[in-house]
Amino acid sequence: MPPVNGWWGLGACLIVALCLMGLSGLFLALNYTPDSQQAFSAIEEIQRRVPSGWLIRSIHTTGATMLFAALYLHVGRGLWYGSYKAPRELVWLSGLVLLLLFMITAFAGYVLPWGQMSYWGATVITHAVEAIPAIGKPLINVLLGGEGLGTIALHRFFVLHFALGFIVLAIVGLHVVFLHGVGSSNPTADSPQPVTQTRPFSPYYISKDGVLVCVFLLIYAGLLFFLPDWIEKTSNIIPANPLKTPSDITPEWYLAPFYAMLRAVPSRLGGLIVAAFSVLVLFALPWLDRSPRHNATYRPTIRLGMTLVFIAFITLGAAGVHSPTTLWLWLSRVGLIVWFGVFLILLPLTAQRERRLARSPQEGSQS
Repeated sequence: MPPVNGWWGLGACLIVALCLMGLSGLFLALNYTPDSQQAFSAIEEIQRRVPSGWLIRSIHTTGATMLFAALYLHVGRGLWYGSYKAPRELVWLSGLVLLLLFMITAFAGYVLPWGQMSYWGATVITHAVEAIPAIGKPLINVLLGGEGLGTIALHRFFVLHFALGFIVLAIVGLHVVFLHGVGSSNPTADSPQPVTQTRPFSPYYISKDGVLVCVFLLIYAGLLFFLPDWIEKTSNIIPANPLKTPSDITPEWYLAPFYAMLRAVPSRLGGLIVAAFSVLVLFALPWLDRSPRHNATYRPTIRLGMTLVFIAFITLGAAGVHSPTTLWLWLSRVGLIVWFGVFLILLPLTAQRERRLARSPQEGSQS
């Protein structure tokens, strides 16, 4: 392994979180009933009467928060250190596919408790998807069974959530295979004094990852046992009522940035397109940034740009969990401008300039 820092240990934390969620999810599936009349009571049964059911469900719900926290930091590390560049394009692209699958899986799982916020959150998203020309309505009919949000729709969300868990495991395997094919990137490669000496994975990085996983599990346990109100919204412990719209529909924090993008555009289709392109633009980064340099720490313009991207993402997340007031709507729009501006304008222009500067010394030496 090259001399990687602690940020590279987030992959181990993600694997631990995924394993905990998979095992707890299998247990919950044994005791869950995907029926609109029984789903909420099934969750209550798990919480109150199934032995250790409250603990298993808390592991699962807290795991979603911890998994997305580590996932967003993992992607942020890749952006900062240029881990999307050649020869690691497949590692980056498979990771983004996992990001999309995790978001879809999390949304499907959020519907399953059939609480008030679950029902109305699903209503908002299905209405947004329905706005897609030509395929929107057929897609929603397939997903909901043609009868709106009811037992058939809930059963299909359950199957989708369950099946995607196994698909995610397969893609994780591919992601690891791609990583081992090219090896980890070297965060010191662009530094004034790069370290080229490699070290064996065992015991150096196993011990480092082990310490980080222990810290990760401590935070996990702290949230699970001492801060459960941070994980589950109180509005979602009320049974779904199609006749009563909540005063404020907000998603979980890990989906909030994309929800803010949906609301930032005064059009259901426009908001959906913007939210979709905000992720798709990440798939194009290996070709938008063709600079020979990687680490943003030693690229002043990119360092500023990536810092603004991270601030924009946090701002969008805050906007997504607040009511759509004028202030939050405009902050969302500014965040979107920064997001697309950095990736589509600043990054390609800076890469072009850095390529030109890299060629100049070579041309001078040849002459």
